[in-house]
Amino acid sequence: MGPETLDLIDRHRRERAAALADRLVELIDAGNPGYREMGVVPRDDLWRSCHDNIERVFALLLEQQVDATSTTDPAFEAARETGRRRAEQGLPLDDVLRSFRLGGRLIWDDLLAAPAMAEHQVDLLEVGSRLWQVVDASSAQVASAYHRFERERARVDAQQRTDLWEGLMSGRAADPGFAHRAAQILDLPDDGDFVAIVADQLDGTSAPGLLPGAWLRRGRDVVGLVLLTQGLAPVLQALHRVGQGAVGISQPMAGLAHGERAFEQAILAWRTLAGRPGVTSYGDRLPEALLLGSPSVAESLVQRWLAPVLARPRGEADVLVGTLEAWVACGGSAVATAAVAHCHRNTVVNRVRRVEALTGERLEEDRPPLELELALRAHRLQGTASR
Repeated sequence: MGPETLDLIDRHRRERAAALADRLVELIDAGNPGYREMGVVPRDDLWRSCHDNIERVFALLLEQQVDATSTTDPAFEAARETGRRRAEQGLPLDDVLRSFRLGGRLIWDDLLAAPAMAEHQVDLLEVGSRLWQVVDASSAQVASAYHRFERERARVDAQQRTDLWEGLMSGRAADPGFAHRAAQILDLPDDGDFVAIVADQLDGTSAPGLLPGAWLRRGRDVVGLVLLTQGLAPVLQALHRVGQGAVGISQPMAGLAHGERAFEQAILAWRTLAGRPGVTSYGDRLPEALLLGSPSVAESLVQRWLAPVLARPRGEADVLVGTLEAWVACGGSAVATAAVAHCHRNTVVNRVRRVEALTGERLEEDRPPLELELALRAHRLQGTASR
């Protein structure tokens, strides 16, 4: 473009930018309903954005070298600021880009209507080509800034949600202010009845629909707070459908303030499964939870009642332990145990006497010791990863 054309564009910028901003706001109101219907962009904000971007489009028309791909070039700062602001306000990107196209068309029509442009027909095609290059480059900068803000917001939101979960699991929800903020962000009621859930893996597509609440993948596992709208039974049924490993559930809790205790219970319930697939609740595994919470007691029970048995060759030890488990489950009845173990009653009696000889502990028929039952439960739990 010749010097006279450049002077004309510069003069047009100085004289027409404010009027063009007024007109562009009207066009956006009329032709871009997203702005009007959502009502998230204040009118003075819209006018200022229109004015700044019109100024920058004219300025870019006058510049010879501009890096349209740079995310830091100050020439595109108005466009980037528009992208950031509209993303923050929640306006759809398509509506933002449509307003830039409206602005480009408005500037072009206004230049064509300028009497002085008729004297520079030679440069007119170049001005038009250059104008749409600038509009396209500005739109790209808008989109880039918009997406960058969305990514950063998603990262911040994810970190915020993680921090909230950690707070819930560590007892911070005892503070009513924290509990209220957590409920708002996780979209949960402040005072509902919940259960906490800890799982190896859940069907991520089905769980949220079947189990209304909030979920977070945490390392290898999934944790959740599920709202009890119809009691615990539907939750258990749903977890049996979507659980793909070990799943532990707390007892029902009233409100988020009890989140720490709920997650402690869910974790203990999960650990009682010792890595085996299944769904279990804390209330159904209280003896195992007690043993997991007192590892030294659990170890003492195993040492007293089972260590000599476990020291035998693997095959013999497995048979004796299996017989003991069946004998305890059958209330010490040799007849009932024989039916379960598929052997003769005398075989059961002989195996029980063998355990007596190894451990030095008396085992009376029909009276299995509570300590033996706990020792067997503790043995099943051994090897469970702590968390």
